[in-house]
Amino acid sequence: MNILLLIGGLILILLGANGLTDGAASVAKRFRIPPIVIGLTIVAFGTSAPELTVSVSSALKGSADIAIGNVVGSNIFNTLMIVGCTALFAPIVITRNTLRKEIPLCILSSIVLLICANDVFLDKASENILNRVDGLLLLCFFVIFMGYTFAIASKPTTTGDAGHPVIEEETEIKSLPWWKSILYIIGGLAALIFGGQLFVDGATGIARNLGVSESIIGLTLVAGGTSLPELATSIVAALKKNPEIAIGNVIGSNLFNIFFVLGCSASITPLRLSGITNFDLFTLVGSGILLWLFGLFFAKRTITRIEGGIMIFCYVAYTVVLIYNT
Repeated sequence: MNILLLIGGLILILLGANGLTDGAASVAKRFRIPPIVIGLTIVAFGTSAPELTVSVSSALKGSADIAIGNVVGSNIFNTLMIVGCTALFAPIVITRNTLRKEIPLCILSSIVLLICANDVFLDKASENILNRVDGLLLLCFFVIFMGYTFAIASKPTTTGDAGHPVIEEETEIKSLPWWKSILYIIGGLAALIFGGQLFVDGATGIARNLGVSESIIGLTLVAGGTSLPELATSIVAALKKNPEIAIGNVIGSNLFNIFFVLGCSASITPLRLSGITNFDLFTLVGSGILLWLFGLFFAKRTITRIEGGIMIFCYVAYTVVLIYNT
C-alpha cells in the first residue's frame, strides 16, 4: 500500500506540475508576457514543483528529514547523476559565463545551507535547525537570484553563448482556451497538493516498515523521484543534440530548491536536522565543486563521457555509503 501511495503520489505530482505549467504559461502568453520571462519563472517553477510540494507537505506533517533530505538529495542527484547521464549521451559544453558566475553561485547556495544547518558547531546549540530566520534569509537570496536572472534575460546574447538563449528556444508555449487554461491551473494545483500528501505518506510508511530513517528515504528515493522532470528534460535535450541545456537545467533547479523550496519550508515551520548530517551537506558542496573543476580544467569547458562516468560513480558511491551506515 505504501508503495502504491508513493507511485500514485509521484504520478499526480508530475501530471499536476505539467498541467499547472501549461495552464499558467498559456495565460501569461495571452497577456503578452515575453517567452523568456515565462521560461525563467513559470517553467522553472514547474520543474521544481515536485520538490516544493514534497518539502512543504513534509514540513507541515513534521517530517523535517524528508523535507530537507528531498532538497539535498535532489541537488546531489541533479549535479552528479543528471549531468553524468547526459554527458554519456553527448559531451556537454559549458559557457564561460556559466563557469564564472552561475556554477559558483550554485556552490555558494550549498555553502549557505551548510552554514545555516550547523547551529551545534557554530553556535554551540543543542540541535541543528533551519528556523524561520534561516528560511527568510534563503528567500532573500532567491530574490537576488531572480533579479540576476532577469538582468541576464534583458541582455542580448551572442550566437556562441549556449547558456542563456536556451529557454527561449526550448520553451514551447501552448495556446489554450481560457476555460482549459483555468482548468489546467486548478487541476494542476489540486494534483500537486493531493499527490504531495500521498507521496509523503507512502515514503514515511516505507521508512517505518523497513526500519530505515526518513532522512535516507528523503535523500535517495524521494530525491530521485522528484528529480524525474529534470532528468527527462536533460536526456531529451541530449538526444536532440542540445546537451548544454542540462547545465542550465541543473543549476536553475539547484538554486530554486535551496533558496525557494527550503526557504518556503523553513519559513512555514522550523526544520530540525536529526538525520541529515554534514556528510550529506559536504557531499552537496563537493558535487558542485567537482562540476566546476571538470568544466574549468579539463577538455576546454566540456564535460566528457569519462567525466560523466566519474560523476555517476561518485553518486553511486555516496548512495552505498548512506545505505551502509544505516
